[in-house]
Amino acid sequence: MFKGSMVALVTPMTEDGAIDEAALEVLVEFHISNGTDAIVSVGTTGESATLDEEEHCYVMRRTVVLARGRIPVIGGTGSNSTREAIELTRCAKEAGCAACLLVTPYYNKPTQEGMYLHFKAVAEAVAIPQIPYNVPGRTAVDLLPATVGRLAKIQHIIGIKEASGDLARVTALRELCGGAFELYSGDDATAMEFMLRGGQGVISVTSNVAPKAMQAMCAAAIAGDRKRASAIDASLLGLHTKLFVEANPIPVKWALHKMGLIAPGIRLPLTPLSPQYHAEISAALKQAGAL
Repeated sequence: MFKGSMVALVTPMTEDGAIDEAALEVLVEFHISNGTDAIVSVGTTGESATLDEEEHCYVMRRTVVLARGRIPVIGGTGSNSTREAIELTRCAKEAGCAACLLVTPYYNKPTQEGMYLHFKAVAEAVAIPQIPYNVPGRTAVDLLPATVGRLAKIQHIIGIKEASGDLARVTALRELCGGAFELYSGDDATAMEFMLRGGQGVISVTSNVAPKAMQAMCAAAIAGDRKRASAIDASLLGLHTKLFVEANPIPVKWALHKMGLIAPGIRLPLTPLSPQYHAEISAALKQAGAL
């Protein structure tokens, strides 16, 4: 259903933490003009944990309006409350999102059965394509391939965003889930290899600041052109690592501000990027041709 470079879009904010609508429009146009294949609105990179439900739904709606059908918008609707995830997924459907991305329930540390029942409940409640998102480094739970294989049989669950960084999972997931189930990387540093092994794309933090290069790298990797994909990815390696020197999205929001695309706003408990990292992120931006 989706493929290529999908940006995990930041939610731009003014210095007082208010949602910056003008900057949101700038970012949407930036991605459309640079060939990004899809936008994820208010995923975890979009500070979903600090937006209330009204703001969350509003930003998804506004992103769809700004996109005007020129690029698919995927709503980030995950929560550690199944009821809240259902409500946010309903909001995304009503907003006109093409699909939803749902992070595994964080902090609660549910069992594999609990996660299976969580995603099953959302899929049965709202008729919209849905993509579970596995990021054990942030959530303290790991959605195992065997559980994903069970979820792949449920109507409306179309794929997985896999951010464990374990490339062996590409083969395991393909075998368990079948050829029609879509596999997306959620780890920029290993995304190229993920796609060369059969993944359909990446939901990317790096794409926020280097969308054209990420789109070109993804296209080459999906086509099986390792030489071209590797050459492009080499220029992005600094971003793949330096954008995580502090908790995402602290570094990428600083980078976008440095590029003149957004104000420096971010919401507590996240704080602005520590000055000690400014020079190395600037260097990574220059290496990628983003500055």
